Amino acid sequence: MQTPNHELELAIQSRLHAVEARIAAACKRTGRSPESVRLLPVSKTVTPAKIRAAHAAGYRSFGENKVQEAFEKHQALPDLDWVIIGHLQTNKAKQVARFASEFQALDSLRVAEALERRLQIEGRGLDVLVQVNTSNERSKFGLVPAYVADFVQALRPYSALRVQGLMTLALFSADSAQVRPCFAALRTLRDQLLDHLPPGMSMHELSMGMSGDFETAIEEGATTVRVGQAIFGARPLPDSYYWPTQGDE
Repeated sequence: MQTPNHELELAIQSRLHAVEARIAAACKRTGRSPESVRLLPVSKTVTPAKIRAAHAAGYRSFGENKVQEAFEKHQALPDLDWVIIGHLQTNKAKQVARFASEFQALDSLRVAEALERRLQIEGRGLDVLVQVNTSNERSKFGLVPAYVADFVQALRPYSALRVQGLMTLALFSADSAQVRPCFAALRTLRDQLLDHLPPGMSMHELSMGMSGDFETAIEEGATTVRVGQAIFGARPLPDSYYWPTQGDE
């Protein structure tokens, strides 16, 4: 007789296998290897039992939007890695510097300075991605593409911040014709930055694509896709709660 935990593991594993198959198919369409794409399960609002089920399926890193929720999960599940993928206020930098394995939404020198100061105190380094607003929506966080090159150069003094690439959120649309340009713009920007990167920085990561559009993102060059609902099921609140706009601050 199967236990509830075993049934949950089987359900999560089945969804993960389905997402992995879709990733593989998208890679095949563009002549890429599935190993070139990292699947980052997004566990915001997800129970520890579901996260453990994904861990049992072989996943160790999980994406979280809200720092406090991520920290509480880190305390409950300290053997896992926690990736902050949502906007960060400077007063949360101390917490992130203590436990996060990666930060994918860097778009401010004030945040960079706060993280650097705390990371130096903690004796840690942190992989970071620069968030770019490729949808040109004024409500969204992220740098205007034209500012990214100067921003990357300005990060040179921050030795604890290991720049690995770029991240974006596309338009929230089911129409791939509207979504695709957001991803293509990030790839083009990355290619333009490669010839002028400061020493020690990398641009190998393109984190783009979520449950509704990750296949399009892969076709446009994504190396990390952030998938939550396709793995863990629908969330109780709308996406706007998890991806706050600049007007919320």
